[in-house]
Amino acid sequence: MRLTRVVFAIVAAATLATGCAHKAKRTRPAAAPNAVPTAAAKQTTVRGTSSISGIIAPYENVAITSSLSEPADRVNVLQGDRVRSGEVLAVLDTTDLRAQLAQAQGVLDTDIRTAESDDAKVTQTQYTARLNIGTGNDQVKSSSAALAQAKQTLQNDRLNLVRDKQLVAQGYVAQQTVDQQATTVVNDEASVRTAEANLQTAITNQSVNGTSSSGLQAATVASAIADARAARAAIEQARAQIAQYQSQISKATIVSPVDGVVTNRNLNAGEYPGSRTIFTVQQLDRVYADLNASSEDTFAIPTGAGVDLTVGGAGNQTFTGRVVAVLGQVTPGSTNFTVQVLLQNPGDKLQAGLPVSATVNLPAVTGVGIPTTAFLDDTHTTVMVADDQLVDVVAKTVKVRELGSDGTTSIVSGLKAGQSVVSNGQLGLANGQSIAQN
Repeated sequence: MRLTRVVFAIVAAATLATGCAHKAKRTRPAAAPNAVPTAAAKQTTVRGTSSISGIIAPYENVAITSSLSEPADRVNVLQGDRVRSGEVLAVLDTTDLRAQLAQAQGVLDTDIRTAESDDAKVTQTQYTARLNIGTGNDQVKSSSAALAQAKQTLQNDRLNLVRDKQLVAQGYVAQQTVDQQATTVVNDEASVRTAEANLQTAITNQSVNGTSSSGLQAATVASAIADARAARAAIEQARAQIAQYQSQISKATIVSPVDGVVTNRNLNAGEYPGSRTIFTVQQLDRVYADLNASSEDTFAIPTGAGVDLTVGGAGNQTFTGRVVAVLGQVTPGSTNFTVQVLLQNPGDKLQAGLPVSATVNLPAVTGVGIPTTAFLDDTHTTVMVADDQLVDVVAKTVKVRELGSDGTTSIVSGLKAGQSVVSNGQLGLANGQSIAQN
């Protein structure tokens, strides 16, 4: 009986100890998650910049050549000289051109006299044509009248011959009278034939002469007019030749088309220009900075954006300009683009070819802002937010799109103002991991 009590006591003690042990395990506090820095997304405005580099290019780079095959008479400039627009750089010898011009002027004078003569011939031919046409018409009328008169005379003489034959039969006139009258009739018949031929000739002449718009006389006038026009055309051709020589002579004086600096002189006195570039003049009072840009820059950088530029070796001096163009691919098939900046260049300090570093001031962007360090990736499309669950706060991955950044704060879409964002995207948090905010 005593032994039984002892065993019961041992079992009871063991049971109590076991129960106490289970009770102690259920009430041990869980380990707290590490504190994670967070920031509240908030409405803000950022003014971003883009840093790119490039080189200086002249505003104008003028390569001057000459189409004349004349030697240089004199050259007025050297490389490095500053020149003004219109300033004479060189003068070519024009002796032969001036001789050709004088000869062409002589040809023009001759052509003018020929044209004046041909104009007078046109007037003379027109008068002659009118006279010939009128005379031809009058000849037809005169010949017609002469034929009618000859026929009337023939008719009368034939009647007289008939009467004379009757009278000779009656013995009133001598046979000689009848013979004479017969001869007269024969002559009258010949006169009629002649008059008919003259009329036909007059009609033919009238037909050939024609009118003022057709026929021989019209053709003669048209020929004279054509000669006059050809003479006038010769005058214009001579004048064109003179203008060509004058233009060539004017081109013999080679001037600078811009204010700038002579960067290349490739002509000496006595040399022929040939087909080479004889001068290069660069306009440098204002210049371009041609900046190498990526495809992203072509979307982010607008025309008109302000730009600050620095040049190595120029100390802390900063030059300012504005974007005037965002140009397409530098070479076909490449993904390199050019942002062209125009800036003033007092004193021509910026020379063509100088490398420059530029900071482009991007337009202000307003929206929901988060720390730029919050992004999980280099593409700035993913962040972690602190998501309040029923029990814990856990990390949650959210897709966003960066709309603008100043390097510290980024404006994004995909978040609402007030959401807590993990400030450091490089902590390596797992999606759904419990976090404690601080």
